[in-house]
Amino acid sequence: MKIHDLITTTDALADLCDRLGKGDFVCVDTEFMRENTYWPELCLVQIGDEKEAAAIDPLADGIDLKPLLDLLCENEEVLKVFHAGSQDVEIFFNLTGKTPHPIFDTQIAMMAISQSEQIGYANLVESWLDKTIDKGARFTDWSRRPLTDRQLEYAIGDVTYLAKIFPKILKKLMKTERGAWLNAEMDKLADPENYAIDPAKLWKRIRAQGRNPQVLGRLKALAAWREGEAQHKNIPRGRIMRDETLADIASHPPKKQADLAKVRGLSNAWKDNEIGNRLMEVLEEAEPLPASEMPQRTNRGAPLGKEGALVADLLKLLLKIRAREIDVAPRLLTRSDELEQLAAGVRDLPILQGWRREVFGSDALDLVEGKLAFAVEQGKLKMTHIDDEVEG
Repeated sequence: MKIHDLITTTDALADLCDRLGKGDFVCVDTEFMRENTYWPELCLVQIGDEKEAAAIDPLADGIDLKPLLDLLCENEEVLKVFHAGSQDVEIFFNLTGKTPHPIFDTQIAMMAISQSEQIGYANLVESWLDKTIDKGARFTDWSRRPLTDRQLEYAIGDVTYLAKIFPKILKKLMKTERGAWLNAEMDKLADPENYAIDPAKLWKRIRAQGRNPQVLGRLKALAAWREGEAQHKNIPRGRIMRDETLADIASHPPKKQADLAKVRGLSNAWKDNEIGNRLMEVLEEAEPLPASEMPQRTNRGAPLGKEGALVADLLKLLLKIRAREIDVAPRLLTRSDELEQLAAGVRDLPILQGWRREVFGSDALDLVEGKLAFAVEQGKLKMTHIDDEVEG
């Protein structure tokens, strides 16, 4: 594989992307900084296929990333391969309003061919290529220039190794015929809705007590205001105000700005500074949350109780057994909260639809309905259908 020098010009980038755009897939990774900013600062992009790879410096003077962004977000003929790529995808969405597509994530794919739920890149490389990655450059300041040879070597390895591993994973997926299982997961990763920020909906991510329309209306207004402040200042939203503080103010709004000095999580300066004044204006203008926006009560079926909790535990045991039997990550099949809903009587669940029902959901339902039991045979735990035992 040919490793190019660090790309710092638009012409060199265009030439590289033109060649890569004629292949079947490209592996992509990024290095970025976001600890002190609202928007992640893209510091390096690594890209390559089985023939060549290069690191691209987006901070180089005069470089235009359009050839790269067109390859990733406009070229539908080339598969874009990432590992744990959600944050990488977010960066390209912020730059273009689009996501790389079609997309393949090797971390997600590993769930369908092994019991690894969130395998890290270093472990992926070690398991498939028997190579150990030098992690020394992992937490360096990628925005500082010039980049060292060690940094570039570490960074480019994120795609050169991936270009060798991806075909192996794909081959195993084809043998197991589980590729179709992953379609929905890959589509979810590439869905722009996952990365679009709607300030009017951010309040839903904050844990709030009760369903009081006045409180939730203030929570909605405050969450949207905080997001605007964070974006304008380009600092993490938590630096403006933590979720707990925001929820507390929504529940117990101060009557005057001077009272902000008494709010836990805010500095004394808020009692007479401009941002404190803006917060008070938001509170004064906040409207009660309309009935149409009130969060729906989740239908979780009947309360689990002691017996229901035991059934949920049995379902989790069944999940472990089935995942081990077919060598997949349990998380790919279902989640604990979904099993608890099944135990509580809910039936409109992903686990009871499509391939998940065929692979696991049908047996899970049988267990809940008393048609499946556990048995020990030659020291191993297995499932036994009650009907089968009766017929025998």
